Amino acid sequence: MRVRAIAFLARRLLCVLLIAVLLPAAPAQALSQGGFAAELQPLLLQARHPFLEHGDLAKERAAIESLYRQRAYLPLWLDASGALTSQASGLLQAMRAADELGLDPNVYEAAKIADLAAANSSDASSAGIDLGLSIMAVRFATHLHFGQVDPKTAAFNMPQRSALDVPHLLLRLAAAADIRAELASLEPKFQHYRLLKSSLSVYRRLAAQPPILLPPLPAKPVKPGGEYSGAAELRQLLTLLGDLPATAGPTAGVATLDEPLVEALKRFQFRHGLQQDGVLGNSTYAELATPLAQRVRQIELTLERWRWLPELDAPTIIVNIPQFRLFAFPTSEDSEATMVTMDVIVGTFPRTRTPVFAADMKFVKFRPYWDVPYSIMKAELLPSIRKNAAYLEQHDMEIVAEQDDRAAPLAPTPEVIAQLAAGKLRLRQKPGADNPLGQVKFMLPNDYNIYLHSTPARELFKQSRRAFSHGCIRVSDPAALADYVLRNAAGDWTRERIEAAMSGADNQRVDLKQWIRVLIVYGTAVATEAGNVYFFNDIYGNDARLTKLLAR
Repeated sequence: MRVRAIAFLARRLLCVLLIAVLLPAAPAQALSQGGFAAELQPLLLQARHPFLEHGDLAKERAAIESLYRQRAYLPLWLDASGALTSQASGLLQAMRAADELGLDPNVYEAAKIADLAAANSSDASSAGIDLGLSIMAVRFATHLHFGQVDPKTAAFNMPQRSALDVPHLLLRLAAAADIRAELASLEPKFQHYRLLKSSLSVYRRLAAQPPILLPPLPAKPVKPGGEYSGAAELRQLLTLLGDLPATAGPTAGVATLDEPLVEALKRFQFRHGLQQDGVLGNSTYAELATPLAQRVRQIELTLERWRWLPELDAPTIIVNIPQFRLFAFPTSEDSEATMVTMDVIVGTFPRTRTPVFAADMKFVKFRPYWDVPYSIMKAELLPSIRKNAAYLEQHDMEIVAEQDDRAAPLAPTPEVIAQLAAGKLRLRQKPGADNPLGQVKFMLPNDYNIYLHSTPARELFKQSRRAFSHGCIRVSDPAALADYVLRNAAGDWTRERIEAAMSGADNQRVDLKQWIRVLIVYGTAVATEAGNVYFFNDIYGNDARLTKLLAR
């Protein structure tokens, strides 16, 4: 019996010795399980991380603490020797290069964490380094997925992107075979986000070069063929920006706007939302003289806004306010090869700005009535109606009680006009040539009472900067948009039938079988598949507002 007991103990001892030999030893000062846990648990109770300037734990603490607790307080980012894992090194490298994504690397303090880990400093325990990496991993991932600020504080009213499961996210990152790819999966799938992100490094390189200073403009704009003392500098700048081919040399060495320079100037004007006339006037000169560092900032701010967009999981219409342009995508892929595009008119600044929001287009109305908004009725029309009740008939307007288009008009008695002034009745304009909504209205019910429509004021589309409306969006090619919108509607809505409905006498509503998501967005920098980058005026001051929010 004693022999068997001794043999059993000998076998147990041999197993223990084998395990000790096969398992790598952990440094006693950092990664003994009990020591690491003893250091980590008090850190998780603090309001701030002990050595990180941006180490506020308020938002991330509950989720991070839950993960460490589930893991029996084992490290996520350190191996058994106390060194950074390959995933930790990859994460730190990605955070140090955050400016490539339009983010500020200083916010993630990757350099400080890396230096402390490399120095094995007594100022930062292994638990502190591991926790610091977890905090910054969550912050970096959150910024990539949601953006850095709450979009609603920037008047950007969009549905929030899908939520992040923080414990699961950290486990994925800590075990990723390719952490760069794992981080990229958190970013928007929006192709024009990726194109714009690629253009950022190009403009950073351009902005790092010595600036090309153009001589002042003469008293009058320089027309094609005209003399300009800064023609050589202008040629150099347009070549740098890619608007003038490097092979296009000056003609006869004369300081004039020759044909190649004029064509390059037109390309530059097109990319900056200007009239494409090849004339070097004040507006074009102002855009040419804009520092390239400001173009970098426009790209960064637009990338931030694109991170706020919901996933494009169905056919989508996007209107970019500063671009005065509409893009309709037949599928969830935002490919330029298949999209429908057209110019639009948006709201004036500052009184009737078009809001930034998302809504679903649900129906279309041909030959629509115009329900005059109460604010417009009271401020602009009511004085004329009170002065002369015949004003209504002269302008094809009616006062009605019901919301239905079939509502019978009421006689404009003083009592009826008083109820109209009090907001108890509504004013509408009948379909016709002078109706501000034109021939068709595209309805996307929303809190702002904003919709898309055609317009009889076609001459306004000739302007390069088209902020003229009371907030609604006027489209330049309503038949093409109706063709896109009604392609899956009940009935055979051919282009011929659409044009007949637009020019007919009857008010007609068509409900959509499949609602279409409409995103009204605001981006002052846009990159295209062809490699061009476009910049637009901050017409509502939203870039300036977002810059202040990010500075906080």
